[in-house]
This record gives sequence, structure tokens and C-alpha cells, in this order.
Amino acid sequence: MADLPHRTLSESGFHAVVSPDRWIRGAYTLTVDGTPQSHVNLEDPTQLFFEYVQRMGHVIDQLGMPGQPITAVHLGAGALTLPRYIEATRPGSRQQVIELESDLVELVREELPWSPRASIRIRHGDAREVLEKLPGGLQGTVDLVIVDVFSGARTPAHVTSIEFYRSAAKLLAPGGILLANVADGPGLKFARGQAATLVEALGNVAALAETQILKGRRFGNVVLAASASPLPLDWMPRLMAAGPHPAKVVSGAELREFIAGASVVTDATATQSPPPSKGIFQVRPGAEG
Repeated sequence: MADLPHRTLSESGFHAVVSPDRWIRGAYTLTVDGTPQSHVNLEDPTQLFFEYVQRMGHVIDQLGMPGQPITAVHLGAGALTLPRYIEATRPGSRQQVIELESDLVELVREELPWSPRASIRIRHGDAREVLEKLPGGLQGTVDLVIVDVFSGARTPAHVTSIEFYRSAAKLLAPGGILLANVADGPGLKFARGQAATLVEALGNVAALAETQILKGRRFGNVVLAASASPLPLDWMPRLMAAGPHPAKVVSGAELREFIAGASVVTDATATQSPPPSKGIFQVRPGAEG
């Protein structure tokens, strides 16, 4: 690991490492605290590697007309995988990225630079605090809000509550979409609570994940898509057909069954996401290269 680009992050104390993908030319993985956080292909930013990121990409592809620029706000930077994807597939898009760890942004900027032509503005600070201080002119104009905030392998509690999601929802334009990356394990108590909270905040929610994850049989990522406008049901067959497989999209009555009485999360009841079992995501020290 010593010969790989790395940084100790001042806010968390976690160790961030950038390592080349052994199999894909021009691709790199960003690992934080032993957990792979991002995968980017500098030669082809349209290539999305992690399954949950692919599912987010499929939803982004359905926004408006193909190739049409959008306005996006990303909570959590990682290696800017999705901002790069949006710039590559929708040139001219306006994007804001909020990231707590300035050291992480510096490491990514140095080792995995993004196009200087991209209209990507980085804002430093806590996702929720900065979100609530964004320019008033952004409210009601944002096509896409992505919530992908992790401290190591867990989502902090304060970005999981109804109060937080209502604040984020104020940014959305009519028809705008909020995408949340939710990591959970067997039973899906955390994911079901997040789905219930987004239904309360925005009204229309769909869950996208690998079938066994949605059945609560193993730990993994569930992507929740939420909007104040009805989610176009004609998306669903295309999203499932696009993969990764086996895929499932849960909405409507099936989503209500998925929530199954889960309580809406408030600031008073919020908890961080559960930790993954050892070995699921984590990279062994010294194995990054």
C-alpha cells in the first residue's frame, strides 16, 4: 500500500487509497477505511462498475430527453463517479458536489482528475449543513439529488431522517428525482425505514436492487428513487432489462408490502446504517494494489 497514492483523512481519521484496477485499463478504485467507495474509468467515464451505481445510472438515463443537460446535486463525492458519468452522457450539465473530507477531494483531484470542461462545483462541509445553505435560487430547479453519504462503510444517522429528506426535497424541480444509496443486511430494517421515510417526504418511491438483497437474504445496496411526481411506470421494464441481473424494481403495492409497517425515521430516532459483515466489502490491508 505504501507505494499507492493515499491520504489520511483529517475529519474521520480513515485511510483513503487509490489503486489501479488490475483488469480494466484506465480504471481505478478508491478505498476508504478498507471499504471500496468508488470505481472510475478515466478513459471511459460512462463505464459504471459497482452494481448499485449502474442502477443509479439507469435511472439518470431516463431523466428528460437522452443527452439533455440536467442540474444535479451530489451529497458525498467519493471519486466523482456519477458526476463524471453525467458530464459524459449529458454534456453541459450543472453539478454541485458536497463532501466533508477535503483531503479526499484533494487526493481524487490529484490522482483521478476530471475534465476541466465539466461544470462541477465542489462544496466542502457536512452534507446536511451545506445542503441547507445552498443558494436559494437552486430550490425547485434541481433535476437530480443523489444521497450517497458514507463514513467508512456506514451512512451517518443525520442524513437518514424525514427532516433531512424534506430539506433535500425542496431542491427538486417538478418531476425531479432523489436517489438514495442504502446499504443493509438480512431483514432490511434500515432500508425499509428509509423507504417509509422517503414515501412520507416525497410520496412516490421505487426500490431497485438485486433480487436476493430485496428478499433480505444477504447484505447489499438498495437504490431508492423518490419523487413528488409519479414515477413513470414505463421505466420499470427498461430498468430491469438493463441489469445487472438478477434485478428487481419494487413500487406501488409491492413497495407498501416491502415497507410493511416500518416507522418513519426522525432526527430523534435516526441511527446509522448497519455495518456489513466482515469480508463483504472490505479490502484486506495491503491488498489494494
